[in-house]
Amino acid sequence: MRITILPEKKLVELSGRRRVGDILTELGFLPGTAMVIRGDELIPEGEMVEADDEIEVRSVISGG
Repeated sequence: MRITILPEKKLVELSGRRRVGDILTELGFLPGTAMVIRGDELIPEGEMVEADDEIEVRSVISGG
């Protein structure tokens, strides 16, 4: 799968089918600190991403 990490615009390639939560862990994100998007759809952490998918990982930014 092809992963674009935003806002850095870093490209990462991973092989095989994986759960969103596992992808985030492998990329070094803590739970709840990033969103995963496929096309226009937000993908929950328990959902599977296929080997041929292209996704974006966006850091969640909060302010106060």
